[in-house]
Amino acid sequence: MNKSGTNKPLLVIFAAICLDAVGIGLIFPILPRLLQDVMQTRDIAFDVGLMTALYAAMQFVFSPVLGALSDTIGRRPVLLISLAGAAVNYVIMAFAPSLLLLLTGRAIAGLTSANMSVAAAYITDISPADQRARRFGLTNAMFGAGFIIGPVLGGLLGDYWLRLPFIAAAALNACNLLLALFVLPESRLPESRTPSCRKIDLTALNPLRPLKRTASMKGLPPIVSVYFVFSAAGESYGTCWALWGFDTFGWNGVSIGLSLGAFGICQTVCQAFLPGPATRLLGERWSVITGIAAAVIALTVMAFANQGWMIFAIMPIFTLVGIGNPAFQALATRKVEPDRQGELQGVLASTVSLASIIAPLAFSSLYFVTRENWPGGIWLSVIALYAIAVPLVLLSTREARPVQTAQA
Repeated sequence: MNKSGTNKPLLVIFAAICLDAVGIGLIFPILPRLLQDVMQTRDIAFDVGLMTALYAAMQFVFSPVLGALSDTIGRRPVLLISLAGAAVNYVIMAFAPSLLLLLTGRAIAGLTSANMSVAAAYITDISPADQRARRFGLTNAMFGAGFIIGPVLGGLLGDYWLRLPFIAAAALNACNLLLALFVLPESRLPESRTPSCRKIDLTALNPLRPLKRTASMKGLPPIVSVYFVFSAAGESYGTCWALWGFDTFGWNGVSIGLSLGAFGICQTVCQAFLPGPATRLLGERWSVITGIAAAVIALTVMAFANQGWMIFAIMPIFTLVGIGNPAFQALATRKVEPDRQGELQGVLASTVSLASIIAPLAFSSLYFVTRENWPGGIWLSVIALYAIAVPLVLLSTREARPVQTAQA
């Protein structure tokens, strides 16, 4: 495929990723209010966690299936199925009169949520090896930009009409679907597929398979544990932020959207500019510890804050939180041999998925308990998680292999 022929599919893929992130972010500021409207009750904290966990569980189970299908039948059909499923989900949520229908919509979205993985495979198919890193960086940038825009736009639309953000998300995904349908070519042509890829290996569809290999990789369990803690802590924001902002400060949709957008900007800026300098100055291990310390400081302020402006004031501290994960990922890659890096990444991806299932239910249940007396108390539980992570970080990074010159 020539350069001009490659650019058009890339633009479609980048648009799909950005619009998908906008659609996800749109619903964050107003999902609690939608549940309150449907259920006619204020105690919906657990239901917010249940919807988040259901999406993650369906994604965890069916992502391997869709990934295997994309190897067998091609990337384009699976991407179209995914986009159609997302659009159907948002239509259901826009008009659902009951919790059961809302859960059905989220289950459909989770089942078809292969956008990022299939998009990554598509980019790999059409990109020379020396351009993949740059294009994957642009992929992350597109998702980050969409996730910054989404909450702000969702808050604005939600204050106008509660169901409007879901209609907007459905329209975005429908446009995305039409764009892919008429413009996106198949990247994995039948003649390029080996005989082994023309049938699905059923054993590869087991989502627990990567985790079973953990015990055979020396030194990996502490790393997996740290990764689980970090991922679980990150789920607290998506689960509790909107509920806490409304209960503590009386924030409307716009304020919640702006706060989430500011959080996203801080994280994006940090991920783009700070990990390299921080690692050179502090080293990888202490960059991770510094990120944890920044999280603890910010979460302590959030737990005791009684004015909304205080949250925006501590956003720069949240910027420092983002130096921890990249530094830890770099350390983790030095714990295994070069020929097992793919296996390591598979285990870490499964760990993130499991955290996305378990943590929202745990945080929403705890918030339900603390909501009446102290909504900010939920952030102390996140601090406790980070406290558990500190000794695990020190243990898991104690004997990291030196980086070989060729690899560096």
